[in-house]
Amino acid sequence: MTITSQKGFPIIILICGVAGTTLLCSLLVVFLPKDALPQSNVDQEQDKVGDLPCASRMCNSDSVVCVCNSTYCDTISEVLLIPSGQAITYTSSKSGLRFAKQTLNFQSGTPSSGWNLIVNTTERFQKLIGFGGAFTDAAGINIASLSSEAQNYFLRSYFSDQGIGFNMGRIPMASVDFSTHLYTYADQPNDFEMKNFSLASEDFQYKIPYIKKAVEMSNRNSFRLFGSPWSAPAWMKTNNALIGKGSLIGRAGNKYHKAWALYFARFLEEYKANGVDIWAVTAQNEPIDGLAGNFSFQCMGWTAEHQRDFIKTDLGPTLHSRGHGDVKVIIGDDQRLVFPRWAEVVLNDTSASQYVSGIGVHWYMDWILPISRISDTHKAFPDYFILGTEACSGAMPFQPDKVILGSWTRGQRYSMDIIQDLNHWVAGWVDWNLALDMEGGPNWVKNFVDAAIIVNAESDEFYKQPIFYHLGHFSKFLREDSVRISLHEENEESSLKHVAFIDDEKSIVTIVLLNTSQQNQTINVIYDRLYVRTELPADSIQTVIFNSL
Repeated sequence: MTITSQKGFPIIILICGVAGTTLLCSLLVVFLPKDALPQSNVDQEQDKVGDLPCASRMCNSDSVVCVCNSTYCDTISEVLLIPSGQAITYTSSKSGLRFAKQTLNFQSGTPSSGWNLIVNTTERFQKLIGFGGAFTDAAGINIASLSSEAQNYFLRSYFSDQGIGFNMGRIPMASVDFSTHLYTYADQPNDFEMKNFSLASEDFQYKIPYIKKAVEMSNRNSFRLFGSPWSAPAWMKTNNALIGKGSLIGRAGNKYHKAWALYFARFLEEYKANGVDIWAVTAQNEPIDGLAGNFSFQCMGWTAEHQRDFIKTDLGPTLHSRGHGDVKVIIGDDQRLVFPRWAEVVLNDTSASQYVSGIGVHWYMDWILPISRISDTHKAFPDYFILGTEACSGAMPFQPDKVILGSWTRGQRYSMDIIQDLNHWVAGWVDWNLALDMEGGPNWVKNFVDAAIIVNAESDEFYKQPIFYHLGHFSKFLREDSVRISLHEENEESSLKHVAFIDDEKSIVTIVLLNTSQQNQTINVIYDRLYVRTELPADSIQTVIFNSL
């Protein structure tokens, strides 16, 4: 179904109620007036390429979800051509806009009002790697619970040119808390040569099929997948368990560390044999978790010194000797708390650093720890990329509502964190579970959280949260290998967050603007003695794209 109208932006509203034991629903098509977006001195237009609008549903929260099922799902097309002298904007808002498109004209002269942002394409910073999410068991279980038609819409929403263009994926190496039970790939004791190493049924049922479909759907230049381990087999650990306080037995270089390095290589080889190429591995998910007593789900403890010695003595040499020298090794994969010291310990040892390409960081302590920990890490080690490797909402014990359908607040927090990270040398950002159920699982320890897409298997539908659209304002429009450029704010408005990149191959500048205030904002984007004026609704995010030639 394609909706076109001169009345304004189309919104589909699904209204449901219960009569006895029967769920009754009706579909109402309304048009958001064009003046719902503040007017400017430019032509405003509905998307002419036939994008399908959000089928919005209001929940007990501050915004809406967009409902997809076996017959319908909203889309967002690629930006194919931007004429010189024009800019295209896409806006999503707390009030319900989702990728609302406008075409704006650049003007000469000096802006008479509004906040001024000055674009400088000559001042350059890091190159972008991309955006993505994790192919956990829980995500795969939820995707599999949908009909084949709805599954296709789900995967297209994330990975196709009609979706938000994810080009990265994280793959847990065996079970995590978002699994239904504990397992590894080498549970037979004393198998130091990994002769009995084997992928699990979950890999073949819930991970590999959807990974392959995602890669097939993607139109990006590259699709980067990285593996992360939560725990070695219990027989290799000091506590003989996958959970709780425990590390690999002994020291780097012994038979347990050699076997664990071989485990990594076998994972790469088995995935490749099943048609999946792995771009990178992290040395350990959240290595300090396993140093804590009574940690409740899969973990393994490492100090920075222990990880350094394992990489230089076991992991690096093993990967190279087995033909995996092109697979990148990422250290850290933990909170800001461990940086920059973790990087200093590992990377100041040249025997270890020769095998390392990047640094992974999680977001869970970002609200209490300064971003300077990350920028200081880059300053000390500018030749290593920094990647955001995990994030989700609802994970804290003081957050009783694990899933909040329609939470704009949670989506806005994502965007604030992404913009801050990108402005401090982070080269990409990977979300946690691609999908969860209505409870925020499955999760074998009931460690439920929120996700960008929530699946309602009983209704054969899934709900795109505001988080999904916040992510999409970056992942859809910021192409891999784009370079961050300077964006100077003359007025220093604290409620306005922003970041800018340039794609030199296509000569396209892309700016993401986040308005966290409850007031509309007028923004003048100034470039090459011209400016374009754009209007940001209250509590909104907007992507601005223009040709730099």
